[in-house]
Amino acid sequence: MSHRPAADATPATSDTATVRRALTQGRAVVLPNPAPLTCVVTATQPTAVNVAKGRPADQAVALWAHHPHTHEELTEHLDLSPDAHRLARRLLTEELVTLLAPLRRPHDVPSWLAPAAKDGWTLLFAARWQPLAPLLDDFPLLYVSSANRTGHPPATTPADAAPHFAPRTPVLTAPTPLAASPRHATTTIRLHPDARTELHRHGAQDHPHPSTEHYLNHLHHTYRTPPTA
Repeated sequence: MSHRPAADATPATSDTATVRRALTQGRAVVLPNPAPLTCVVTATQPTAVNVAKGRPADQAVALWAHHPHTHEELTEHLDLSPDAHRLARRLLTEELVTLLAPLRRPHDVPSWLAPAAKDGWTLLFAARWQPLAPLLDDFPLLYVSSANRTGHPPATTPADAAPHFAPRTPVLTAPTPLAASPRHATTTIRLHPDARTELHRHGAQDHPHPSTEHYLNHLHHTYRTPPTA
């Protein structure tokens, strides 16, 4: 006898109202992204992100700096030159990487930034897919991580995420059809105070490039970063 679950037993994705309600209640949700990015799990409370992923509740998470107000609040806490500040914003909003940025006062970090701070650095993400803007605008302070349970790869689409997260963690239905393109978790770039860049973790943005050096040279020519050593 077959023990395969019935087709209607597959967890379903959720509408915007359900996801908005969960965020208002402090619960984690899964949101889609366009290619080449994977889905993310996010919440107004960092512990909710970690619990949804099945990992220690106090593990560091990224701050989702998608809102202009959050960018402004960050400025005084980052140990970056004016050029590096401008570069940080472009890398976050145009290159769509995850960014490790140095903290100006590592031992005096505000409570809203502390969950994203570790060893003198803070982890930032700022991709802002326009179809999600009406939802994101209502939650200017969010914490975020790739949408995967511990030991599993990041979910590429809501349909991939639902069996791992829904229904306890609502998974937003994609607002527009998603292209069937290769997807990866974001590349993580370490940005130094003088605007030098360093590859911290491979991911979607550097994946098409033949080497780390090639990708860093791409950043140098595109964003006028200091040349690599």
